[in-house]
This record gives sequence, C-alpha cells and structure tokens, in this order.
Amino acid sequence: MRTKKALVAAMLSAANLLAACGGGGGSESSNGGGSVSEGSGVPNPPAPPGQKSFVYVVNNTNLAGTVSALMIDPASGTLSAVAGSPFATQANPNGMAVHPSGRFAYVANSASSSLSAYSVNAATGALAPIGSVQTPLPLPRYAAMTPSGEFLYVTQGNDNSISGYRVSQTGALSSLGSAFASGSASASSQPWDIVVGPSSKYAYVTHLTSNEVSAYSIDATTGALTSLGAPLATGTTPQSVAVDPGGKFLYVANSGSNTVWRYSIDATTGALTSNGPVAAGGGAAAIVVEPSGKFAYVANSTANDVGAFSINAATGALTSLGAAVPAGTSPRWMALDPAGKFLYVANAASNNVSGYSINGTTGALTSLGAPVGAGSTPFKIVTLKTP
Repeated sequence: MRTKKALVAAMLSAANLLAACGGGGGSESSNGGGSVSEGSGVPNPPAPPGQKSFVYVVNNTNLAGTVSALMIDPASGTLSAVAGSPFATQANPNGMAVHPSGRFAYVANSASSSLSAYSVNAATGALAPIGSVQTPLPLPRYAAMTPSGEFLYVTQGNDNSISGYRVSQTGALSSLGSAFASGSASASSQPWDIVVGPSSKYAYVTHLTSNEVSAYSIDATTGALTSLGAPLATGTTPQSVAVDPGGKFLYVANSGSNTVWRYSIDATTGALTSNGPVAAGGGAAAIVVEPSGKFAYVANSTANDVGAFSINAATGALTSLGAAVPAGTSPRWMALDPAGKFLYVANAASNNVSGYSINGTTGALTSLGAPVGAGSTPFKIVTLKTP
C-alpha cells in the first residue's frame, strides 16, 4: 500500500522515521483505550456510546494498492463506505495492523519494501497518512502489534527474518535495529503470518514454504525477539495463525493440506507443543478465534466458504459445527468486529467482503446479505474501535 505525508529518511535508521505524526496515543496496557480484532482472539468489551467500529481491507494491487474503509453498524453489522475510501498506499500492499488505542494503522507494502503509517479519524474512520518508512529488508508481508501497543513486527518475505519497530505516542515508528532471524536454515522458509499473544510476551510466525511455525519471546523493554527453539512442523502451506483469548492455544490454517494444526502454549515459557491437525475445508487460508474463546472460524479459499468450530476449553480441540457457509470467491483473510458479534471475510477473487452475524450460544454464522464491494484483490482485513 502507499501514502505518506511527512516523508522520512531512509531504510534502517528508523529513529527518524515517521516523524511529525498526528493524533495522540501511546502505549497502553493490553487492549488499551480502544480495542482491536485481527484474529488474535484478544477479548474486546462492547463499545461505549460514542465509539465507532470500522473495517479496513488491504487491496493487494501492485501499482495501485489501496485500503478500503467501511463503518460497522453496531446493531446490524452491515457495512457502509467511509468518505474518502479507498485510501492510497504504496506498491503491492499485503499486511495491516492497527494500534490498540484505535488511533493509528500501519500497512506493509511488499513491492515497495515499506510501511505506510496513518492516523485514524475517530469520528469518520478516515485514514490520514503520517509518514512511511523503508523496511530493513525487502518484501514485507504481514504485520502484528503487541496488545500493549508498544511494538510492531513485520515478516520479511523471502529473507527469513522479522523486522521490529517501537511505536511512539504520536504513532511514529523507530526501528529496533537488525532484523530477527526466523524459520529454519532453508533459504525458502518465507516467514508469512505473525501473531502476538494477549500478554504481549510471545510472538508466533508461520513459514509458508518450509511448513513450520516459530515461537519467540518478546523483551518487554527493548522489543527484541528471542527464539524459543527450533520451528515446529505444521501442515502444508501454512498461511494464517491465531491465538485463543486466554493465550493457551495456537492455531495454524494450512491451505495446502486443508487442515488446522493446534498447539498448546506453555504458560511460563510461551513454547509450543504440537497436538496435530484437524480437517478443514478446501484451501484453509485463514483462521480467527472469537473473543469468548468458544468458537473458531476458518476461511476456505478454494471451497469458497467459511467453516465454524467449537473449542474445547480444557484442551483447545476443535469440533466442526457442521456445514460451512458460503463466502465470495477465494476468501483469504478474516476479522471479527471489536465486540465479537460479527465476522467479516475478504474475498480476493470477487473483490468484496462477506459479513456474518455470530450466534453467541451456538457459534453459528448467519449471512448479513450480499457482499460489500472492496478494491482489487482484497487480502488482509482488520477491524478497530475508536477511542
């Protein structure tokens, strides 16, 4: 994606990046002044009167990438376009992360090897560019922010690394220094999706071509990532990763083997123990866990549908809730609204977003009606709640 306002200096010396940023904000404790839902499963309370929730969709076009912004109706879950949408980014945007305060958003642009930063208008949801920074290495893919709001991490394509950034109170980014190694020794591990657990202490990364998942501890002071051991095997072509709201279980959606692999997370160390796979639909590309931790949803990119599962509170085991519900063509990523009442799915080939209401008792999905249009090739989708 692309856009910027106060262009800043160069690639690595990100201490002088993203200067002159608008808005306020800063680091908060987990779920800070606002809240965010990106598939991490972090619990989010209902929005107080006056707060608004928005959906942002990264449109993955090489030369004209954009972010579509949509407002969520809190009662019905229906979406309406935000004035000024779509908002420009740089070339070939892939990932997007939003600050837990609801004040800032960041987009990883693969072809331009950059991060675009935006302030979020709390009243309208409009995005205003506040700068951009070059990533230390090329091909940034997907991004995740600590629930504390202090650090942002970006997977670096074919370089087997993760770049890290400190987030200032103005939304500006400063580099944590050299990128962190990620994946096996294979030259083609391809770090892909990344998620940070609800405690902000641990991060987990899928590796698209080496079929692995890696675990890291996060230094609370410096933000540095430290490997928690050799990567663990997962299914074929692991794309999306999610943590349950209690930080006890990790789930990886594998589009090549049509499976979801489950891992237990050690409460003391953050290390993973594999519990093996469960069958999902065709091309299982994305997974999210809703805020109560009772249900998980999987977008199946070749079956063009969304499967629903119940979660065993003690073991984390997944049990299918029955037939999947139809989605658009090639559903690739999903996001829950901040209150956990609605699910939104980005359909990459039909250029739209499908919406569903979630039955809080049964976990069943009910379509909100016809999909809403997005830009060209919508990939990543996130939601946020304004302060």
